[in-house]
Amino acid sequence: MARTILYAALSILMVTAIIRQPDESFQASLQGLTIWWNIVFPGLLPFLVLFELIAAFGLIHGIGVLLRPVMRALFKLPGEAALPLLFGWLSGHQAGAEATAALRRDGLVSKREGQRLLALSHMPNPLFMLVVIGAGFLHRPELGLFIASIVWLSALCTAGWITLFGRRKPLSHAIVRTAAAHPAGRLLDRVADAITASRDRDGRSFGKVLGDAVSSGVQKLLVVGGFMIFAAVIARLALPLIQSVLPSGAAELLLPALLESHIGSYAAAVWQGPGISAAISAAAVAAILAWSGLSSLLQAGYAISGTDLKLLPLIGVRLLHALHAAAFALLLWKPAQAVITLLPSRLTGATAAMLQDGADWQRPSNAYEAVTALGLPSLWPYTLTAAAVLAILFILMRLVTHRTPGLRNR
Repeated sequence: MARTILYAALSILMVTAIIRQPDESFQASLQGLTIWWNIVFPGLLPFLVLFELIAAFGLIHGIGVLLRPVMRALFKLPGEAALPLLFGWLSGHQAGAEATAALRRDGLVSKREGQRLLALSHMPNPLFMLVVIGAGFLHRPELGLFIASIVWLSALCTAGWITLFGRRKPLSHAIVRTAAAHPAGRLLDRVADAITASRDRDGRSFGKVLGDAVSSGVQKLLVVGGFMIFAAVIARLALPLIQSVLPSGAAELLLPALLESHIGSYAAAVWQGPGISAAISAAAVAAILAWSGLSSLLQAGYAISGTDLKLLPLIGVRLLHALHAAAFALLLWKPAQAVITLLPSRLTGATAAMLQDGADWQRPSNAYEAVTALGLPSLWPYTLTAAAVLAILFILMRLVTHRTPGLRNR
């Protein structure tokens, strides 16, 4: 009852704030829409469609049989967990969460395994870090590479802690049945059986599968866009209230960082103040990307709805990842400078100074308006390339499974 009253009161406050500040609300929604259309939509759609195709044609089960020993040794996860990890690291938070939820619904991972997989696959889009942050926000491509490396390194460290302290659980029933069917059989025979059994259970034609995959992917991305726009509006409308409590400049960083990683990472990139060096800005960007924002966490919560996976453990892992990212960025800042100074001058040129703490870093002053003022870099040029590469990989996997002994006559 109390929770319902609280939600109702917050909703009324939100509507009142929008009515009182319609122009601010409109500009904030445009900012969220711009980020979604230029970055999130092209970065996620190919991966969401491909995962649906791979799942429909049984390749998840085949890949799971192939990678079972590796995933068990490294992450205490079944082989099928390799795809959510791959998609989360290559595409972003939503792709990893959707793939993890699909495996849990099919019973391919246990609840504990799914919880761990959800945390490990929750990663920022690499193209966003390399292209948008490095070349777009900072106009320093090498700094984008440094931040991405820090986020990946801290993610591996966090994964190590999770794996080290995670309890060992029995294999899920589906995996046990597959292994028992061929206790001493050849690996390719087990792969063929897993793919064929899964494909027979699905039974849809390629056209039907492709149409369903595209429709499902677009629908999920529309929901993601709604979360992002809502978070952007809340961040803008709550800014005056937070400014009255926090010191000057802190609200412009803290609020976007808490709610939305794309806007928050830009706020950290242009963060200015006494004692704010380039190293501190880079550490803040890395921490915000590792945290991912409440918007991305709610998107993951939407993806796992209908399963028994919980959002609270994911929030704890995100905080741990953010702490690791900030610490690694500060610790490795000077070594990164040394590496850049050792590179040939023709490769670094004028950009070698970007990791220095000098005054040549020209940063805009308004973190909220500069996302559109910069002419936000778009990932659309990369979407066709990514889709083509993923399509070729899918065709190759289909050819390999078609040539696997025993598949042709099944």
